[in-house]
Amino acid sequence: MAGIAGIDGKKPKTVTRMLEQLTHRGGAGFKIIEYDGITLGAVWPETQIAPTPRTLRRQAAWDGTQPPLPDPEYLEQKATPFALAMAQAPNNLLLARDPLGICPLYYGRMKTGELCFASEIKALLEITQDIHEFPPGTWYTQDSGFQTFSTPETPSTLSEQTSKIASALRLRLEHAVCRHIKDEEMGSWLSGGLDSSAIVALARPHLRTLHTFAAGLSGAPDLQYAQEVADYFKTIHHAVVVTLQQILAVLPAVIYHLESFDALLVRSSITNYLVAQYAANYTNAAFSGEGADELFAGYSYLRDLPPSQLGHELVELTGRLHNTALQRVDRSAAAHGLVAYVPFLDPEVVAYAVRISPHLKLRRDDAITEKWILRQALVGVLPEAVLWRRKTKFWQGTGMDDLLAQHAEQQISDADFRRERQLTNGWELNTKEELLYYRIFREHFGELTRLAWMGRTKGAPRQAA
Repeated sequence: MAGIAGIDGKKPKTVTRMLEQLTHRGGAGFKIIEYDGITLGAVWPETQIAPTPRTLRRQAAWDGTQPPLPDPEYLEQKATPFALAMAQAPNNLLLARDPLGICPLYYGRMKTGELCFASEIKALLEITQDIHEFPPGTWYTQDSGFQTFSTPETPSTLSEQTSKIASALRLRLEHAVCRHIKDEEMGSWLSGGLDSSAIVALARPHLRTLHTFAAGLSGAPDLQYAQEVADYFKTIHHAVVVTLQQILAVLPAVIYHLESFDALLVRSSITNYLVAQYAANYTNAAFSGEGADELFAGYSYLRDLPPSQLGHELVELTGRLHNTALQRVDRSAAAHGLVAYVPFLDPEVVAYAVRISPHLKLRRDDAITEKWILRQALVGVLPEAVLWRRKTKFWQGTGMDDLLAQHAEQQISDADFRRERQLTNGWELNTKEELLYYRIFREHFGELTRLAWMGRTKGAPRQAA
C-alpha cells in the first residue's frame, strides 16, 4: 500500500527525510510535489499507479488546475480504501481517511506550527513528537477543520428470507474479491479457517494462478488445515515453518514496522510478518480474511453477551479495527512492499453485513454457531469440513500459544515488572510479555510521552505484579 507524507508549508527537504522512512511501502517510485506553499510526498508499490499531473485525487493538484474538493458523499461511497492528501490554491490542504481506517494516516504539528502528516509514525518522529491518529471517516481542511463524513452505526435489519440474504451476501463478497483482481496471478493468506478459505474459494475461479501462504511452528493446526484447503482448490501453496529462535530474531523488526507494543497485537503479527516476507518472493498483492469475525460474530466472548447487545458490540468491534487488526495487516504487508486486500471490509459488503440480524450471525439453536449466516452463504463453495470448522485464536492456530509469554517470564523479574510497568504517559503495561515488547519499542522510538495514537486490545489479560 502506498505511503504519503507532507507538511502544510514549503519544506521539500524535510518531507524527503520523512518519506525516506516509508520507502518500504513502495519500491516502484518516490516523488515530492510542491503546490501553493504545501509540500506532499508519496511512495508507491508496483501494484499502484504512479501519481501524475492528472491523478489529482491521489496526491496533489500540482499542475495549476483546481478541481473541487471531494465532498462527504464522494468520500463515503469511494469503493477502495484511501488515505488522501490533496493541495488546492489558495494554500488549502485536504486530508481524508476511509470510513474503517483501512489505510493508515497520522498527523501532528511541528514546533513552528505547520501541520504535518504521514502514513506511519516513524516518518512524523523525524520532525515532531506531537502525533495523533487521523480518525477514520474524517476529512480535514484548513478552512473547516476536522469534519466527520462517516460514523459507525447500527442500521435497520434486513427482512428478506434467510436464503436470499445468504445469496446476496455471497454475491457481494465475490464482487469485492473481483474488484481487486487486476492480473491473472495473485496471492492470499490461508490459515485453513472459514474466513481465509472463503476468500481463496471465491478468488480461485477468476485467477490463472493463486499462491496461498500459511505460517506456523512445526505441527501447527493452521499448516495442516491450510494444506487441505490448498489441495482442494489447487493453489500453489507455500508453508512457512518457523521456530522460536526465528520468532525472537524477527521480533524487533516486527515491532518497528507495527509501531506498537500491545501484547496481543504483536503476538498475532509475527507470523503475518514472516509469511509476508516469504510471499514477497512470489507476488506483490495478497488477500486477507480480516474483518469477518467483527462483522459476523466470530469471537467466543460474544456468546456470553445478551442478544440485545450483540449488534451494538459488532459495530463497536468493526469500528476498533483501524488501530489494531487492520494495523497488523497493513504493516506486515507494507514492510515487504506488498499490498494486502481485505474483501470482507469492502464498503458494499460492510453496508450489507451490518443490516443482517445479529440472530443470524450468532445462531443459538441446539448449539451456538458463530458466523452462521456467512457459513450459509458459502454452502456449496467450501468443503463441509472447512465450512463448519470452529474458530481458534490466531496464535493458537500457528502453534505459538504462550511461547512468548513464557519467554518474557524468563527474561523479566517480578521486581522489574513492578518497577517498569507504569509508563510516563499514565498507561500501565498488562503483562511481562507487553513489557518485553515495550522495551524493544522504546529502543526504536524512544520514551514517548504521547501515545494516544496507539490502539490497545480491549479486554487484554492482566498480570498481577
